[in-house]
Amino acid sequence: MRLDRLIALLLILIPGLVAAFGWNLMKTSLIDSLADRHFPLFQFIGGLLLFAVGVFYLAGYIFYKDGKRRYLQPKFLKVYQKKNQKKAE
Repeated sequence: MRLDRLIALLLILIPGLVAAFGWNLMKTSLIDSLADRHFPLFQFIGGLLLFAVGVFYLAGYIFYKDGKRRYLQPKFLKVYQKKNQKKAE
């Protein structure tokens, strides 16, 4: 039972750390551009991608957990139920 909770914690913690690292890359590139240096475009895009991946994973996880507990609004609950019906078939 404890190992399951540890794995679940890691599944949430790792994307959160990825999103935080992406945020840090974006922040660093913006500060470098304000300090009269060149704008590190690839660093900013990489940070944006890491941030987006981490946030979208966490949002999807929250949406999935809330859908299982029926905490979603009716319009989103319909989407969740249709998605699960397709998986069952």
